[in-house]
Amino acid sequence: MDQRVERIYNAADYIKGILEPKGLKPTVGIVLGSGLGKLAELIENPTVIPYKDIPWFPLSTAIGHKGNYIVGTLGGKTVIAMQGRVHYYEGYTMEQVTMPIRVMKVVGITHLFVSNAAGGVNYDYHLGDLMIIKDHINHIPNPLVGPNMAEFGPRFPDMTRPYDLELIKKAEKIAAELDIKVHKGVYFGGTGPTYETPAEYKFIRIIGGDVTGMSTIPEVIIARHMDVKVFGMSVVTNEAHDHYAEDYVNDGDDVIAAANAAADKMAKIFVRLLESI
Repeated sequence: MDQRVERIYNAADYIKGILEPKGLKPTVGIVLGSGLGKLAELIENPTVIPYKDIPWFPLSTAIGHKGNYIVGTLGGKTVIAMQGRVHYYEGYTMEQVTMPIRVMKVVGITHLFVSNAAGGVNYDYHLGDLMIIKDHINHIPNPLVGPNMAEFGPRFPDMTRPYDLELIKKAEKIAAELDIKVHKGVYFGGTGPTYETPAEYKFIRIIGGDVTGMSTIPEVIIARHMDVKVFGMSVVTNEAHDHYAEDYVNDGDDVIAAANAAADKMAKIFVRLLESI
């Protein structure tokens, strides 16, 4: 067996060994981005599985990422939530960055909800706004480069609709019913860890990006490779425009604070969306 596949199944077997005696089989995976981990606090009857205990598993080192799987009930569904993700900029390979998504598929998920903190390059986007991701532009190395894991999906997966159209429609309706303002736009993914320069913000806006971040897209590519349906949402944590005061500085702690402030709104939409599938 391909060693990459073997590591994935070893990790999944460890998790199943914890979940199956409890009668738990998650059907929805959730990835909680920077400052958004508190959604995990809403999960009922949680089983916590630290990444550090899972064979072959990468550890999350980013600010605001605790590094646990949380398994339990949310929105009437059994979910497995990543309380913190792994990023390419942390020095991991793309195989390691996306391993948690492969593992969730083996454990049983059919849907994946992804979230992130992002800079709003669209002039209409402001601090604390939510954006449903309808598409993306990828400037992060593609995680499918290298020998294909045929056990999981095809060599050339289609990406015409990476984000599920039915889930997007449902989320828009839910947001309207809850009177929560949401945008719908394009996520631009870069490697980080530097924030973009003003010229780069302008470039991203010109080519069609509405928000920019350092994650999410590799996870989405891997999910779609495995035919897992995806819903994505960004929280605008700073206005990433190209005109700043001379003393302006992008600050990671401010990003976390802004994400925390918006997390409640996102959580309400996620819970209602879970109830609908």
